[in-house]
Amino acid sequence: MEALVKEDIQILKRIQANLESCILGKTDEIKLLLTAMLAGGHVLLEDVPGTGKTVLIKSLAKSIHGQFRRIQCNPDLLPTDITGVSIYHPKDEVFVFRPGPVMTHILLADEINRATTKTQSALLEAMEEGHITVDGETHQLPKPFLLLATQNPIDFEGTYTLPEAQLDRFMMKFSLGYPDEATETRMIISQSVIHPLENLQPVADVEHILEIQQRAKHVHLDDAVASYLVAVTRQTREHASIFLGASPRATLALVQASKAYALIQERDYVIPDDIKFLAPFVLGHRIILQAEARMDGATVQSVLQSVFQQVRVPVRMEK
Repeated sequence: MEALVKEDIQILKRIQANLESCILGKTDEIKLLLTAMLAGGHVLLEDVPGTGKTVLIKSLAKSIHGQFRRIQCNPDLLPTDITGVSIYHPKDEVFVFRPGPVMTHILLADEINRATTKTQSALLEAMEEGHITVDGETHQLPKPFLLLATQNPIDFEGTYTLPEAQLDRFMMKFSLGYPDEATETRMIISQSVIHPLENLQPVADVEHILEIQQRAKHVHLDDAVASYLVAVTRQTREHASIFLGASPRATLALVQASKAYALIQERDYVIPDDIKFLAPFVLGHRIILQAEARMDGATVQSVLQSVFQQVRVPVRMEK
């Protein structure tokens, strides 16, 4: 494993500082977003309106000087409104592909659960394969490509629940939540004249991000830590309170996220605490509890805590 590049760490710190200037008091959530970006994963933000989801995503796009597109999902949205469409030109007698908003670096799918299941499925190929197929022709997406989807957990009217197959393609799911009183006071003072997003300057470019993504893949994962990680995901399939456990895709996602998070923490190796911190956000939305467990008051978080208590933590690792 090559030594950590100081320039990479400085770039990540500058991006984090940029985001923290726009979204106050959400350091952990910002690190989760950066982790998903470095790991090449996608994020589902589930939160009530007005907590800063869109501002956070716009800040990230602006910080890395990446292309940004936004889709406002609703029942009338068609798959071609996302992927694009081939238009026939009578003069040249050819079909010309007109790309949709998915051809970008950072795509915000706002209120994704308001789109129909057919439209939601149009994103699956892009999320998993990094390309789209329109009229039998494959079109590669720009790199890096990061889908950030939002959904409102309170409003159920006119919504379409995301199926498990699509949830499994999101590397992480988390919420921003309300700020505390002191942070909200700082927010109204700092944003009373001008929003920080308006003066935000790029501190990196997409080429830097691609290089750091490659570096994150080479972060060391000790055999003992790898066995610990696998034991955790396998235990979710055997736990008495869990109806559906984490998939092998979830195991791979947790590996990639742990490596990226270790890099953000300025380490070139993964430790068990990385896995413990990330597991609720990487595994939580992939787990379905037994009906009896839910009736007894169990939650995904409490069951995951039980899972970790049943898996032995490695005490010795080789760096």
